[in-house]
This record gives sequence, C-alpha cells and structure tokens, in this order.
Amino acid sequence: MSEVVTALGAMSGTSLDGVDAAVLRTDGERIEGFGPAGYRPYSSEERAILRSALGRWNGPEVDAATRVVEDVHAEILSGFAEVDLIGFHGQTLAHEPRGRGTLQVGDGTRLAQVLHRPVVWDFRSEDVRKGGEGAPLAPFYHFALTRWIGASEPLAVLNLGGVGNLTWVDPRRERPEEDGALIAFDTGPANALMDDLMLRRRGVARDEGGGLADAGRVDESIVNAFLALPFFARQPPKSLDRDQFAALGRAVENLPDADAVATLTACSARAVGQGLLHCPTAPTRLLVTGGGRHNTTLMRWIAKEARCAVEPVEAHGLDGDMLEAQAFAFLAVRVLRGLPTSAPGTTGVGAPLVGGIVSQPEMSTRSAGSGRAL
Repeated sequence: MSEVVTALGAMSGTSLDGVDAAVLRTDGERIEGFGPAGYRPYSSEERAILRSALGRWNGPEVDAATRVVEDVHAEILSGFAEVDLIGFHGQTLAHEPRGRGTLQVGDGTRLAQVLHRPVVWDFRSEDVRKGGEGAPLAPFYHFALTRWIGASEPLAVLNLGGVGNLTWVDPRRERPEEDGALIAFDTGPANALMDDLMLRRRGVARDEGGGLADAGRVDESIVNAFLALPFFARQPPKSLDRDQFAALGRAVENLPDADAVATLTACSARAVGQGLLHCPTAPTRLLVTGGGRHNTTLMRWIAKEARCAVEPVEAHGLDGDMLEAQAFAFLAVRVLRGLPTSAPGTTGVGAPLVGGIVSQPEMSTRSAGSGRAL
C-alpha cells in the first residue's frame, strides 16, 4: 500500500454560506481515517462581495471576491496543525465548459506561502481544456466512501448544495476510473434558487427545514415547463453553472412566498427524480449529503421521486457537512501521486485525467487578484 498522507481539504460551494475544512488520512485510493473539521461562515458583507462577482470572468468584482476567498481560507486553514498537504478548491464564479471555460478564484500559490504547506488547487481547468465538463469532481471520493462503508451493490450519492449532483457508484469495480465504476452529473438546482428567494423576500439565508415550502402550493405548470427543458433529457455526464436556471427564479416571481419556495423545492426534487432515470441500474439506496439534507420537505419530496431508500450520509457514520471538503483532501493526494481525478464517466473527458496544480511553499507568489480561467 502507498504512503498514507494527512491531507486538509477546503470547500466553498455555490451556496456561498462559508468555507468547510476537513482532515482526511488517505493514500489517494483508500480512506484510512477522518480527522478534525471546521467551518468559517462568510459574513453578510463577504457574501455580498461574492454574489456581486457571480457570472463574471474578470474585473474589480472578481478581484474583490478573490481577496475574500483567499483571506477567509487562510484564516480557517491556519488553524489546522500537523497536515502534510492542502487541497484548495477556491470559489466558482463562472462555469461554461462548452463556452468560456471555468473560473475558480483563489491563488493556491499564495496560500502555500501563507500556510507553509504544499497546496493542490485549480482542479477543474485541465478537465475542461481536454473536453470534459470540469464537474462534478467528488465522485472519485464517493467511490472510496462506498468501500469505507462496506457497500457491495450499486448505490448513489446525492449532494444538495447550491446545485444538485448525483454519483452512481458500482463498488464492485476495482478503480474509480474503470469503465462502469461511476456515472456522475449535475441534476439541476438544489438550494441556490430557494436560498436566493428567501434572502431577497424575507432577508434570511434559507427556508429553514423546508417549513415555508411545506405550507405552500406547488405551481405544477411551472414545474412541468422546467422539466421540459432540454437539459433533463440530455445524457450524462453534464454540469451546470449556479445561475443556469435563473429563468426559473423569474417564473415564480409573482407567486406568494410560500407557493414560490414550494415550487422551487418541487423543481429541485423532481430534477433528482429525472436524474435517477439516467443511472445504468437502479441504485439500492440514495445517500444524501450537503446542506439540502437538512431541508426535511426537500428530502421528503425526493423520497417520493426515488425508487430506493433515501437517507442522509450520517446513517453510515459520515459527516454530510464536510464530505466535499474531505473530497478535495482526497483529490489533492491523488494529484500528488499522479492518479486520475476525473474520467469519461464523471465529467465526459476523453480519458482518465489528472487535474490540479501543486504549489510548494517556496514558489514565488502571484498577485492577490489572480484566478484561473480558460
């Protein structure tokens, strides 16, 4: 077995709530154990800066967002001692794999200097450059997790962040890059549109527990029009930008608050149901991670769409709040070892590919406003 590394991963997702950080012990193929974790929420001012940069590729808004991302990550990651390596995802501001590319801001070279540790970063660009979607990237970690929990039959992992993404896993395969081991893709919006509506109309971050949606009435005509969009019939792999379904947010604009959030919740749940139809075989269970698993209404409505048991990952002793941060710790070790981080079944790239840049602490620092885009 290869050397086990203590890696620290960080994730700032499309929900824009804050930075998750988690330690993982792994050789890049197997999980050897979990370490401490932490969370640093963005302040309302920081969140506003990040929101103002969404969908932009350059300019002062992007520079300001980059500084926030780097400073907040440096703050939380500096609190972890005795780690060998850091996996830094950065913050996605724009994602057009068939257009302008993908942009995750944050300079890993600067973090390597500040934190005095090697930093692996810019995980997505090479995949997009080679014709892949650049997302989702957590599936290789999901494959390792199925081995960790002792799964023996195909199952699916659903991440409910700002966007939903689904990984179908066959744990009977030897390696995640092997044909038939993984199918992964974005399902549609998860929390992003609901959270945006709640912030805009009520000044709160989310529909806590799904209570408002549960009291509302779903506008079925809006849901049906949404599900008729070409994206849902398209075969995976496929990925989304956070705001690709902005028209759905506009469609519910004239509905009362409860009905609007109920309709958006129904769209997120039924998009998962449509996604499950793309799985090679029906999964034996659906393990749910990400912030959306705390929304009991969304979880209940997803369970109506699925043809299998639906349960949070905590049912298997995992931490659904830290799973994506752990994933980038895992991927960082794979990059260091030269192991693939994406494959045709996960991003649509032509062949298994090693993504990511390794920055050593002694490397010269780039400008604070830098980010990588294609």
